[in-house]
Amino acid sequence: MTTPVALGTPQHAPVPFDPEIQAALDAMPQMPPMTRETLRGGPAMPFPSNDEIIGDRAIDWEDRVIPGPAGAPDIEVTIYRPRATEGRALPAVYNIHGGGMIVGHRSWEAGRVIDIVAELGVVGVNVEYRLAPENPFPAGAEDCYAGFVWLAENAAELGVDPGRIVVMGGSAGGGFSAAVALMARDRKGPQMAGQLLLCPMIDNTNSTVSSLQYDGIGTWQRDANLLAWSCVLGDDEAFSTTAPAYAAPSRATELSDLPPAFIEVGSAEMFRDEDVEYASRIWATGGQAELHVWSGGSHGFDMYMPGSALARAALAARSSWLRRVLAV
Repeated sequence: MTTPVALGTPQHAPVPFDPEIQAALDAMPQMPPMTRETLRGGPAMPFPSNDEIIGDRAIDWEDRVIPGPAGAPDIEVTIYRPRATEGRALPAVYNIHGGGMIVGHRSWEAGRVIDIVAELGVVGVNVEYRLAPENPFPAGAEDCYAGFVWLAENAAELGVDPGRIVVMGGSAGGGFSAAVALMARDRKGPQMAGQLLLCPMIDNTNSTVSSLQYDGIGTWQRDANLLAWSCVLGDDEAFSTTAPAYAAPSRATELSDLPPAFIEVGSAEMFRDEDVEYASRIWATGGQAELHVWSGGSHGFDMYMPGSALARAALAARSSWLRRVLAV
């Protein structure tokens, strides 16, 4: 098995967490180390149902099974629609859930999608994809791309404006969103209005300063990330600089001609440096990227600490970008 080679060794302590974030981290139960043997078969995580999350908000939802990639299984999606849209074609957000590409379910992020649908009056589509290690690359990436193509091609039936679709996701979902943008460009697929990349997992080499600073610290730690990449790419290729760009978008040699990007990351997490670099590389091509590095933010702080001042500021910034990109 190859091992990641550090490009730089941290000379200083990690960036401290925001006080509210630190208090929430201190209150979290300690989780046992993640291994391949513990990824499956544990108790299901309790998440509220769609109806519980929606409450009295005027939103309808439905589950559908749609065609997967050629020769692959079908895909499940959940669709959320505002009521009383009077036949208007609405913008849409296509969400890809996180979980390191090895765990998770779209229901984990139903709240994120429903909140956007309620606030902006858009259609939300939450997609399921195959997980590694049972289904290593390219299974997950191809599933996510197939779902996006389905949404664009069926926009009229879904009441969606095909010219106003944002692909979005957090962590692994952010990495997949970046990959879908690359795939759509390279395959001359449907155009998207933007890519919303929340603390995206995009660099398989695990060689940045921040990836070393947050070894054993925070909500998504280095050992879990190393495991995830080995599950997705296999032990021999897990940390290679020649890994496929659709698996690890940092490996893409050309970032021109991509849709506008919104990239968000905490300053106190291991993905900080790879995400900042990705934005810089998009700018270097003349492309559009809006970058937010939230001081003291842990990985996924908006999901783990939604009531914090930091999360409220981050959500406001995302909403502003979505309104501008989707013209709502």
